[in-house]
Amino acid sequence: MTIHTIKARGISVSLDLTVGHIADMVVEGGGRQLKPLHRAPWVDANETLPDNLPEGTVRLSGDFLCAPFSRSDVEEAPLHGWPANSAWDVIESVATDDGWRAVFRLRHKVMGASVDKILTLRDGHPFLYQEHVFSGGHGAISVAHHPMTAMTGGGRLAFSPKRFAATLDDPLEPDPARGRFLLAYPARSADLGHFPAAGGGTLDLTEYRMDDRREDFITLVEAGHGGPGWTALARQAEDDLVLVLKNPAELPITMLWFSNGGRDYAPWSGRHLGVLGIEDGRAAVGHAASVGDNWLKREGVATAFALGESQSVSFRHVIGAIPLSGGEPPQEVTTADGRMRLTAGGAAREVPFDSDFLRIGQPAAA
Repeated sequence: MTIHTIKARGISVSLDLTVGHIADMVVEGGGRQLKPLHRAPWVDANETLPDNLPEGTVRLSGDFLCAPFSRSDVEEAPLHGWPANSAWDVIESVATDDGWRAVFRLRHKVMGASVDKILTLRDGHPFLYQEHVFSGGHGAISVAHHPMTAMTGGGRLAFSPKRFAATLDDPLEPDPARGRFLLAYPARSADLGHFPAAGGGTLDLTEYRMDDRREDFITLVEAGHGGPGWTALARQAEDDLVLVLKNPAELPITMLWFSNGGRDYAPWSGRHLGVLGIEDGRAAVGHAASVGDNWLKREGVATAFALGESQSVSFRHVIGAIPLSGGEPPQEVTTADGRMRLTAGGAAREVPFDSDFLRIGQPAAA
């Protein structure tokens, strides 16, 4: 079997062991089954794909670990590294007193380090709790999670406080014969509601519009607010709220990938619609850039973890979904005493949450 599924009361998660991507995630809520994560339309279509695609693109799904993020130009590996493109083994997968815990190990080494993926589900919690551990190795490695959600009617976004948002020097699809983009490159703004647009004026980064055919990539730098970093997406047609959380000391940036019919060549072929990547990381674009000089380092932002023999590096991440009516994301998200509190328009709701998991307030892993 290449798919390994774990379950707890109200939630199930399936991992594609051939590439380490989450193939499916189902959360029971409000009498419905919520599916917060995306799976590319070609994965299960039994179609002929272009030659030489990275295996992670062939089986593009859900969420996966990037190590390094983007180009592997220090140690030879496919785009986003071996963790996103090669096999993982099940080391342990057992029921616990309050849910399920599974440990997976990457068959490849990354910069000489072994890599473990630890997935935990808790009964009644609408969240997947993830930890990745690098043991041993040498040099330094950039990392990022790559959760992707998809929607059919657009949505509204909200974030923990950010210092600013910035685009790269060049867009993902600069050739109009192959694709299109809407943001200005390079550009920067501290106001996420007014980011410079390619054609002049501004665009609202907190709104995902289905009629905006685009392929855009932008980096958000976390502010020093002392709480968890979070992104909340209120999906309008799906009538739910997708939540992604991190410890900013470990993963100081959030990269947003707006992929809404903005690539015309195979396998994308204009059909990759309504997709949003919410990619929390410690990285610049490319391994060499991440461990060398880069614009984020000049802003005081860490872009890699140092590896070393007889030591380990770990970082944690959370993905969840809850029912929502009204289509507006929360203005504030706080976690304490085993609960998550979401506040919007003066009203608040609470859901079960492991408030100790992200280790907020503790020193960064490395």
